[in-house]
Amino acid sequence: MPPARPRLLYVTDLAYPARGRRYGDEDVFLTSRLRTDFDLALCHPLDAAALMGSFDAVVVRNSGPVLGYPRQYDAFRERALRDGVRVYNPLTGRADMAGKQYLLDLSAQGFPVIPTVDRAQDLRHLPDADRYVVKPKLGADSIGLRIVTPDRLPALADGTVLVQPCVDFAYEVSFYFVDHDFQYALYAPDPDRRWHLQPYEPTADDLAFAHRFIAWNTMAYGIQRVDACRAPDGGLLLVELEDLNPYLSLDALDDRGRDAFVAATARSLRRFLTD
Repeated sequence: MPPARPRLLYVTDLAYPARGRRYGDEDVFLTSRLRTDFDLALCHPLDAAALMGSFDAVVVRNSGPVLGYPRQYDAFRERALRDGVRVYNPLTGRADMAGKQYLLDLSAQGFPVIPTVDRAQDLRHLPDADRYVVKPKLGADSIGLRIVTPDRLPALADGTVLVQPCVDFAYEVSFYFVDHDFQYALYAPDPDRRWHLQPYEPTADDLAFAHRFIAWNTMAYGIQRVDACRAPDGGLLLVELEDLNPYLSLDALDDRGRDAFVAATARSLRRFLTD
Protein backbone atom coordinates (compact mmCIF):
# COMPACT_ATOMS: atom_id res chain seq x y z
CA MET A 1 0.00 0.00 0.00
CA PRO A 2 1.51 3.34 -0.99
CA PRO A 3 2.01 5.98 1.73
CA ALA A 4 -0.57 8.69 2.48
CA ARG A 5 1.28 11.01 0.11
CA PRO A 6 2.51 8.90 -2.79
CA ARG A 7 5.85 9.72 -4.39
CA LEU A 8 5.66 10.39 -8.13
CA LEU A 9 8.52 10.66 -10.60
CA TYR A 10 7.24 13.07 -13.24
CA VAL A 11 9.03 12.60 -16.57
CA THR A 12 9.24 15.65 -18.82
CA ASP A 13 11.64 17.36 -21.18
CA LEU A 14 11.09 20.96 -20.15
CA ALA A 15 13.42 22.25 -22.86
CA TYR A 16 12.05 20.24 -25.81
CA PRO A 17 11.51 22.72 -28.71
CA ALA A 18 7.98 21.70 -29.67
CA ARG A 19 6.53 23.69 -32.56
CA GLY A 20 3.64 25.83 -31.36
CA ARG A 21 3.66 24.35 -27.85
CA ARG A 22 5.39 25.14 -24.57
CA TYR A 23 6.05 21.82 -22.88
CA GLY A 24 7.83 23.41 -19.94
CA ASP A 25 5.04 25.84 -19.10
CA GLU A 26 2.40 23.11 -19.17
CA ASP A 27 4.33 20.75 -16.92
CA VAL A 28 5.35 23.48 -14.46
CA PHE A 29 1.66 24.33 -14.09
CA LEU A 30 0.47 20.74 -13.80
CA THR A 31 3.09 19.68 -11.27
CA SER A 32 2.49 22.82 -9.20
CA ARG A 33 -1.13 21.73 -8.83
CA LEU A 34 -0.54 17.99 -8.36
CA ARG A 35 1.81 18.73 -5.45
CA THR A 36 -1.31 19.30 -3.37
CA ASP A 37 -1.88 15.52 -3.39
CA PHE A 38 1.50 13.99 -4.20
CA ASP A 39 5.21 14.33 -3.46
CA LEU A 40 6.75 15.03 -6.85
CA ALA A 41 10.14 15.04 -8.47
CA LEU A 42 10.73 16.00 -12.10
CA CYS A 43 13.29 14.33 -14.32
CA HIS A 44 14.35 14.16 -17.94
CA PRO A 45 13.26 11.00 -19.81
CA LEU A 46 16.88 9.85 -20.11
CA ASP A 47 17.12 9.75 -16.30
CA ALA A 48 13.85 7.94 -15.60
CA ALA A 49 15.13 4.36 -15.62
CA ALA A 50 17.85 5.11 -13.08
CA LEU A 51 15.57 7.00 -10.70
CA MET A 52 12.19 5.27 -10.87
CA GLY A 53 12.90 2.60 -8.25
CA SER A 54 12.57 5.17 -5.47
CA PHE A 55 9.01 6.20 -6.35
CA ASP A 56 5.53 4.76 -6.14
CA ALA A 57 4.83 5.52 -9.78
CA VAL A 58 6.29 7.15 -12.86
CA VAL A 59 4.15 9.72 -14.68
CA VAL A 60 5.26 10.15 -18.31
CA ARG A 61 4.11 13.53 -19.56
CA ASN A 62 5.61 15.95 -22.08
CA SER A 63 8.72 13.87 -22.63
CA GLY A 64 8.99 14.59 -26.36
CA PRO A 65 9.19 12.00 -29.17
CA VAL A 66 11.15 8.90 -28.18
CA LEU A 67 12.73 8.83 -31.65
CA GLY A 68 15.74 10.68 -30.29
CA TYR A 69 16.54 8.00 -27.73
CA PRO A 70 14.89 4.69 -28.77
CA ARG A 71 17.47 2.47 -27.04
CA GLN A 72 17.06 4.26 -23.71
CA TYR A 73 13.27 4.27 -23.99
CA ASP A 74 13.20 0.53 -24.71
CA ALA A 75 15.44 -0.03 -21.68
CA PHE A 76 13.09 2.06 -19.53
CA ARG A 77 10.08 0.04 -20.67
CA GLU A 78 11.81 -3.30 -20.16
CA ARG A 79 13.03 -2.39 -16.70
CA ALA A 80 9.66 -1.00 -15.62
CA LEU A 81 7.85 -4.14 -16.78
CA ARG A 82 10.44 -6.44 -15.23
CA ASP A 83 10.45 -4.67 -11.86
CA GLY A 84 6.70 -4.08 -11.68
CA VAL A 85 7.06 -0.29 -11.69
CA ARG A 86 3.74 1.53 -12.06
CA VAL A 87 3.92 3.74 -15.16
CA TYR A 88 1.20 6.25 -16.03
CA ASN A 89 0.10 6.05 -18.77
CA PRO A 90 0.33 2.27 -18.40
CA LEU A 91 2.64 0.61 -20.90
CA THR A 92 -0.22 -1.42 -22.39
CA GLY A 93 -1.37 1.28 -24.84
CA ARG A 94 -2.24 -0.03 -28.31
CA ALA A 95 -2.04 3.30 -30.18
CA ASP A 96 0.90 5.72 -30.59
CA MET A 97 2.64 4.12 -27.62
CA ALA A 98 3.11 1.00 -29.76
CA GLY A 99 3.88 2.81 -33.04
CA LYS A 100 1.68 3.64 -36.01
CA GLN A 101 0.53 0.12 -36.91
CA TYR A 102 -2.82 0.81 -35.28
CA LEU A 103 -3.71 3.23 -38.10
CA LEU A 104 -3.32 0.41 -40.61
CA ASP A 105 -5.26 -2.02 -38.44
CA LEU A 106 -8.13 0.38 -37.78
CA SER A 107 -8.30 1.38 -41.44
CA ALA A 108 -8.47 -2.28 -42.49
CA GLN A 109 -11.20 -2.94 -39.91
CA GLY A 110 -13.40 -0.15 -41.26
CA PHE A 111 -13.04 2.33 -38.41
CA PRO A 112 -13.54 6.02 -39.29
CA VAL A 113 -9.83 6.65 -39.92
CA ILE A 114 -8.06 8.44 -42.75
CA PRO A 115 -7.51 5.54 -45.21
CA THR A 116 -4.01 4.20 -44.60
CA VAL A 117 -1.75 1.61 -46.25
CA ASP A 118 1.96 0.85 -46.11
CA ARG A 119 2.74 -1.30 -49.15
CA ALA A 120 2.63 -0.77 -52.89
CA GLN A 121 0.25 -3.70 -53.47
CA ASP A 122 -2.31 -2.08 -51.19
CA LEU A 123 -2.31 1.35 -52.84
CA ARG A 124 -5.42 0.33 -54.76
CA HIS A 125 -7.36 0.47 -51.51
CA LEU A 126 -6.81 4.22 -51.19
CA PRO A 127 -9.21 6.72 -52.76
CA ASP A 128 -7.98 8.68 -55.75
CA ALA A 129 -6.33 11.99 -54.82
CA ASP A 130 -4.06 14.57 -56.38
CA ARG A 131 -1.71 14.44 -53.39
CA TYR A 132 -0.82 11.89 -50.74
CA VAL A 133 0.82 12.08 -47.35
CA VAL A 134 3.78 9.76 -46.76
CA LYS A 135 5.20 9.57 -43.24
CA PRO A 136 7.43 7.14 -41.35
CA LYS A 137 5.80 4.44 -39.25
CA LEU A 138 8.25 5.34 -36.53
CA GLY A 139 7.44 9.01 -36.56
CA ALA A 140 6.16 11.88 -34.44
CA ASP A 141 5.71 15.65 -34.63
CA SER A 142 5.46 15.40 -38.45
CA ILE A 143 9.14 14.40 -38.60
CA GLY A 144 9.84 12.97 -42.04
CA LEU A 145 6.37 13.76 -43.42
CA ARG A 146 6.17 14.35 -47.17
CA ILE A 147 3.38 15.30 -49.54
CA VAL A 148 3.79 13.64 -52.93
CA THR A 149 1.98 13.03 -56.20
CA PRO A 150 0.45 9.61 -57.00
CA ASP A 151 3.21 8.58 -59.41
CA ARG A 152 5.77 8.54 -56.58
CA LEU A 153 3.85 6.19 -54.32
CA PRO A 154 4.90 2.76 -55.69
CA ALA A 155 8.56 3.47 -54.98
CA LEU A 156 7.90 4.86 -51.50
CA ALA A 157 5.37 2.37 -50.12
CA ASP A 158 7.90 -0.21 -48.93
CA GLY A 159 6.38 -1.16 -45.57
CA THR A 160 8.32 1.41 -43.54
CA VAL A 161 5.97 4.32 -44.20
CA LEU A 162 2.28 5.13 -43.99
CA VAL A 163 0.50 6.39 -47.09
CA GLN A 164 -2.72 8.40 -46.82
CA PRO A 165 -4.65 10.64 -49.20
CA CYS A 166 -4.47 14.36 -48.46
CA VAL A 167 -7.84 15.16 -46.93
CA ASP A 168 -9.26 18.59 -47.66
CA PHE A 169 -10.56 18.92 -44.11
CA ALA A 170 -12.37 21.92 -42.64
CA TYR A 171 -10.52 21.82 -39.31
CA GLU A 172 -8.82 19.54 -36.79
CA VAL A 173 -10.35 18.84 -33.41
CA SER A 174 -8.94 17.06 -30.37
CA PHE A 175 -10.83 15.30 -27.59
CA TYR A 176 -9.09 14.89 -24.24
CA PHE A 177 -9.81 12.05 -21.83
CA VAL A 178 -8.71 11.01 -18.36
CA ASP A 179 -9.24 7.27 -18.01
CA HIS A 180 -12.42 6.80 -20.09
CA ASP A 181 -13.97 10.11 -19.04
CA PHE A 182 -14.20 12.97 -21.52
CA GLN A 183 -12.71 16.22 -20.18
CA TYR A 184 -12.75 18.87 -22.94
CA ALA A 185 -12.32 19.43 -26.65
CA LEU A 186 -10.29 21.99 -28.60
CA TYR A 187 -10.13 22.74 -32.29
CA ALA A 188 -7.96 24.60 -34.77
CA PRO A 189 -10.32 26.60 -37.01
CA ASP A 190 -7.44 27.44 -39.38
CA PRO A 191 -6.02 24.21 -40.89
CA ASP A 192 -2.66 25.92 -41.39
CA ARG A 193 -2.29 26.78 -37.69
CA ARG A 194 -2.56 23.41 -35.94
CA TRP A 195 -1.72 24.63 -32.44
CA HIS A 196 -3.79 27.82 -32.42
CA LEU A 197 -6.62 26.15 -30.52
CA GLN A 198 -9.99 27.28 -29.29
CA PRO A 199 -12.60 25.58 -27.08
CA TYR A 200 -14.92 23.28 -29.01
CA GLU A 201 -18.39 22.15 -27.94
CA PRO A 202 -18.73 18.54 -29.16
CA THR A 203 -21.99 17.05 -30.34
CA ALA A 204 -23.27 13.70 -29.13
CA ASP A 205 -22.04 12.17 -32.40
CA ASP A 206 -18.60 13.74 -31.90
CA LEU A 207 -18.30 12.21 -28.43
CA ALA A 208 -19.50 8.81 -29.66
CA PHE A 209 -16.78 8.96 -32.34
CA ALA A 210 -14.05 9.77 -29.79
CA HIS A 211 -15.28 7.25 -27.21
CA ARG A 212 -15.10 4.50 -29.80
CA PHE A 213 -11.32 4.83 -29.98
CA ILE A 214 -10.87 5.20 -26.23
CA ALA A 215 -12.83 1.96 -25.77
CA TRP A 216 -10.75 0.24 -28.46
CA ASN A 217 -7.54 1.10 -26.61
CA THR A 218 -8.74 -0.66 -23.42
CA MET A 219 -6.52 1.38 -21.06
CA ALA A 220 -8.24 1.58 -17.68
CA TYR A 221 -6.11 4.55 -16.55
CA GLY A 222 -4.30 7.39 -18.21
CA ILE A 223 -4.54 10.56 -20.29
CA GLN A 224 -5.39 10.21 -23.97
CA ARG A 225 -5.99 12.62 -26.84
CA VAL A 226 -8.12 11.69 -29.85
CA ASP A 227 -7.12 13.84 -32.85
CA ALA A 228 -9.58 14.01 -35.73
CA CYS A 229 -10.35 16.07 -38.81
CA ARG A 230 -13.69 17.20 -40.19
CA ALA A 231 -13.87 15.59 -43.63
CA PRO A 232 -15.60 17.13 -46.65
CA ASP A 233 -18.68 14.95 -46.08
CA GLY A 234 -19.09 16.43 -42.59
CA GLY A 235 -17.95 13.34 -40.71
CA LEU A 236 -14.91 12.95 -38.47
CA LEU A 237 -11.86 10.86 -39.36
CA LEU A 238 -9.21 9.80 -36.88
CA VAL A 239 -5.81 11.40 -37.42
CA GLU A 240 -4.05 10.05 -34.34
CA LEU A 241 -4.76 8.43 -30.99
CA GLU A 242 -2.06 9.75 -28.65
CA ASP A 243 -1.69 7.53 -25.59
CA LEU A 244 1.99 7.98 -24.68
CA ASN A 245 2.56 11.64 -23.77
CA PRO A 246 -0.18 13.80 -25.29
CA TYR A 247 0.29 17.54 -25.04
CA LEU A 248 -2.80 18.93 -23.32
CA SER A 249 -2.95 22.58 -24.46
CA LEU A 250 -4.10 23.57 -20.97
CA ASP A 251 -3.31 27.19 -21.78
CA ALA A 252 -6.33 27.18 -24.12
CA LEU A 253 -8.69 26.46 -21.20
CA ASP A 254 -10.13 28.88 -18.68
CA ASP A 255 -9.42 28.51 -14.96
CA ARG A 256 -12.47 26.34 -14.40
CA GLY A 257 -11.48 23.98 -17.18
CA ARG A 258 -7.92 23.66 -15.89
CA ASP A 259 -9.16 23.06 -12.34
CA ALA A 260 -11.48 20.31 -13.54
CA PHE A 261 -8.71 18.61 -15.50
CA VAL A 262 -6.26 18.70 -12.59
CA ALA A 263 -8.90 17.26 -10.25
CA ALA A 264 -9.70 14.45 -12.71
CA THR A 265 -6.01 13.61 -13.13
CA ALA A 266 -5.41 13.54 -9.38
CA ARG A 267 -8.40 11.20 -8.89
CA SER A 268 -7.15 8.95 -11.66
CA LEU A 269 -3.65 8.78 -10.18
CA ARG A 270 -4.98 7.92 -6.72
CA ARG A 271 -7.10 5.11 -8.18
CA PHE A 272 -4.17 3.91 -10.27
CA LEU A 273 -1.91 3.73 -7.22
CA THR A 274 -4.36 1.74 -5.12
CA ASP A 275 -5.72 -0.62 -7.79
